[in-house]
Amino acid sequence: MSTDKNRATAAAILPLVGGPDNISSIAHCMTRLRIALHDRSLVEDAALRALPAVLGVVEDDDTYQIVLGPGTVARVTPEFEALVEQGRSAGHPPRTAVTPASAVSAVSAVSAVTAEELAAQGAALKQAQKARNSTPVKLFLRRIANIFVPLIPALIGCGIIAGLNGVLLNTGWLPAVVPALAAIASGFMSLIAVFVGYNTAKEFGGTPILGGAVAAIIVFPGVAKIDAFGQHLSPGQGGVLGALAAAFLAVRVEKLCRRWVPESVDALVTPTVTVLVSGLVTIFGLMFLAGEVSAAIGSFATWLLATGGAFAGLVLGGLFLPLVMLGLHQALIPIHTTLIEQTGNTALLPILAMAGAGQVGAALAVYCRLPRNRSLRTTIRSALPAGFLGVGEPLIYGVSLPLGRPFVTACVGGAAGGAFVGLCNQLGVAFGATAIGPSGWALFPLLDGPSGMGLNLAIYAGGLLVGYLVGFAATYFFGFTRPMLTELNADQEPIPATAPPATEPAMA
Repeated sequence: MSTDKNRATAAAILPLVGGPDNISSIAHCMTRLRIALHDRSLVEDAALRALPAVLGVVEDDDTYQIVLGPGTVARVTPEFEALVEQGRSAGHPPRTAVTPASAVSAVSAVSAVTAEELAAQGAALKQAQKARNSTPVKLFLRRIANIFVPLIPALIGCGIIAGLNGVLLNTGWLPAVVPALAAIASGFMSLIAVFVGYNTAKEFGGTPILGGAVAAIIVFPGVAKIDAFGQHLSPGQGGVLGALAAAFLAVRVEKLCRRWVPESVDALVTPTVTVLVSGLVTIFGLMFLAGEVSAAIGSFATWLLATGGAFAGLVLGGLFLPLVMLGLHQALIPIHTTLIEQTGNTALLPILAMAGAGQVGAALAVYCRLPRNRSLRTTIRSALPAGFLGVGEPLIYGVSLPLGRPFVTACVGGAAGGAFVGLCNQLGVAFGATAIGPSGWALFPLLDGPSGMGLNLAIYAGGLLVGYLVGFAATYFFGFTRPMLTELNADQEPIPATAPPATEPAMA
């Protein structure tokens, strides 16, 4: 039955994005079906948002993203891919955009010159928006995210198993199972550098297996016999940062070889030179440098939360939603992964998750302040369950961001929740998440720390409660001006979701 439901969702989405021939690529992340389109004008946004399974839509300069939620997107995507393939093989013609009658009459009422001028203005505006969203920093961070996001399902699964193993170890239950669970939970993390190297080479246009081969040097036990910079190397030194740098170097070397090596010997020379040159640089340079950077990141995060936890939590929790809007949150992904690799968890994620709590509190306040706006209240009711589970896009792009002030007050709620969790870290109750990706209530199974599961859960729950309450209060009392209340407190059409700059799953 669930397969039929997922297929029905995919079948409902496909014609609304222009049909099979309008799609150039398909992918998905934790919550979104991401498709690249040939003709954006063929997409029917309003009809897509009206589908029961669709939580929202987001557009950046590369892809059109349909928010389906965790779990659902992983099941709908294969069905969607199958339908696209069937449609292409059947030779269905691409759909054409339908011009409403009102638009036809409006166009006929103006001259051809005016229509051309309007088209030119529209193209210029679109190009300007794309230029704003396609800064080198954002494009680079998006590529970094593309390397790490495919690893999130394994991080989540192994993180939950590690948490379960910790419970069994502390309680003394099933002692024979503990070593097996430890091996299952740790196996992926011991080789995560290889997967990072593989994805890095794939993302930057190299041969993926060569990137993985060079990155594998970092985790090879034999490097312990090698001296570099006056000290013995240790397996895993440099971690994911070293793997990323090594694989990127391998891509550059491979491309140089492809350019200069004759085709007759390319199959022999290029892989050999790529692995040899990149491997030597990795062993005698990148492992040491990346290890120093990784150690500095871990030390700084520990120091920051231990000495200024409340203030750090206030800043991180308050600014995370704006970082998501700017696409800059993707810079945190390798930092989270490095902390998990070093200490077993990332203490930053529970703090950043408070931004979602402030968002939920703000949405509840909007619901209470606009009792006569039935359409907006319906939107909030449908989006709140996803918001509690850490999927914030429907509330952000469908409620708070279009309204303006409630987005700011949601950030205030996130700051308060972050300050609470940060203060507890400062007082010595340190904990973190064993994986990245989930947020909200979905983060509970992934919490880990030396203070014990009960205290970790209680503090995280307390932070969420603070975020909910402060986000609600700030929005209820300061989220609306009198003209806004007069205009909005009536039965209206749902507020359309705005298309943000390029963003990725909130990771919090």
